[in-house]
Amino acid sequence: MKTAIVHEWFLDYWGSEKCVESFVNLYPDSEVYALFDFLSDKDRKQILKGKKTRTTFIQNLPFVKSIYKNFLPLYPLAVEQLDVSGADVVISSSHAFAKGVLTSAKQMHVCYCHTPVRYAWDLYHQYLKEAGVKGGPKGYFVRKTLHKIRIWDSTTANRVDHYIANSKHVAKRIKKIYGKEAAVIYPPVDINKCVLQTEKEDFYLAAARFVPYKRLDIIISAFAKTPDKKLLVIGDGPDAAKLKALAAPNIEFLPHQSYDKLIDYIGKAKAFIFGAEEDFGIMIVEALACGTPVIAYGVGGATETVRHLETGVLFEEQSPDSVMRAVDLFEENKEKFTPEKISETAQTFSRERFEREIKEFIEEKYSEFLKRDEAE
Repeated sequence: MKTAIVHEWFLDYWGSEKCVESFVNLYPDSEVYALFDFLSDKDRKQILKGKKTRTTFIQNLPFVKSIYKNFLPLYPLAVEQLDVSGADVVISSSHAFAKGVLTSAKQMHVCYCHTPVRYAWDLYHQYLKEAGVKGGPKGYFVRKTLHKIRIWDSTTANRVDHYIANSKHVAKRIKKIYGKEAAVIYPPVDINKCVLQTEKEDFYLAAARFVPYKRLDIIISAFAKTPDKKLLVIGDGPDAAKLKALAAPNIEFLPHQSYDKLIDYIGKAKAFIFGAEEDFGIMIVEALACGTPVIAYGVGGATETVRHLETGVLFEEQSPDSVMRAVDLFEENKEKFTPEKISETAQTFSRERFEREIKEFIEEKYSEFLKRDEAE
C-alpha cells in the first residue's frame, strides 16, 4: 500500500502538524505534499523525520512566508496541481484546502478534518468584522473570494472517501456543511511530555496566541475586576497592545515560551483558563495531563475533554462576568479537584492511542476498498 500525505502548509509546529507527525510515524515511506513549506530544520526533523515536501507554485511567490493569507484565492487551484497519482491511499490533513487534492477511482482518500474552513463558514461574519473589511472595494473582494471558496469547498467534499473528525463537535460541522458522516478520532497529545505536578502555586494561567477568537480579552477583563486573584498570561500576537491595555496590576504578561517552560507554568498553575470555542483544544488536555484543573468555555471540544466539577469548570458565556462566576465556582469546589485523578482522564488522548486508531481505521477501510474493487 503506497501512501501520500497532504497538508495545507508547513510553517510551525502546532496541533495539525502533530497529526502529520503521527501519519509519518505510521507510514514513513510516504511522500508528503503541501502548498508551501518553510519549516525550520528542527521542526522538519520532528514532524517529517527530515523529509522534503513536494510543494506548489505558491512556494515561489514573493514574500509568501509572511503574507501567505494574501494568496488565499490561489489555493484551490494550487492544491489541484499536486500530483498524488502514485499513491494507493491519500491521507489529507485538512482545515481548509488539503481535502481538495485530486484523486482517481483507483485511490482511497481519507481526510483527517481539523475543521471545515472556519473563516468561510461559521466565522464568516466575525472574520469580516475583525478584519475590518465589511464594506468598500476591499470588502467586496474579500466577500467574493470567500463566496467562491465556499462553492469550491462544497463541491470538493465528494473527493474524500472517508472523513475523520478531531472531535464530535467537528463531526457535526462536517455533517452540516458537507453532508458527510465522519468517524471521530481525537488528535494526539504528547501526554508523556506533560509532567504531573501535585503542588500548585497561587496563580491562574491563560496561554494562547493574541488573536481575537482566542478571547483572552474576557479573561483579562474578568481578573482586572478582582485584584486579589493573580493571572499570568503567556503568548504574543497582533492583539498584544489591546490586551495589555485591559490589564490591572494583578495580571502579568510573559512572551511566548518554549514548550518545556510552558508545560512547567501549566503544571504549577492553580487552574488553566481557556476562553475560546475550539474544535478540540490540545492545550486543555495538556493542562489536564499536568494535573491542572481547566476553566473553559463550555462549547466545542472543551465539552469532550473537561468534566464539569470533576476536572474543571465549564462556563456558559464568553463574557468577563461568566468567567469570574466560573472562577468563584472553582474556588468553592477546589477540594474536588485532585491532580492525580485529573491527570488520569488525559491518558485517553495519547499519541499512541491516536496512531493505533488511525492505523486500524485506514487498514479496515482499505481492505473494504480492495474487496469492493475486486467485486466490480
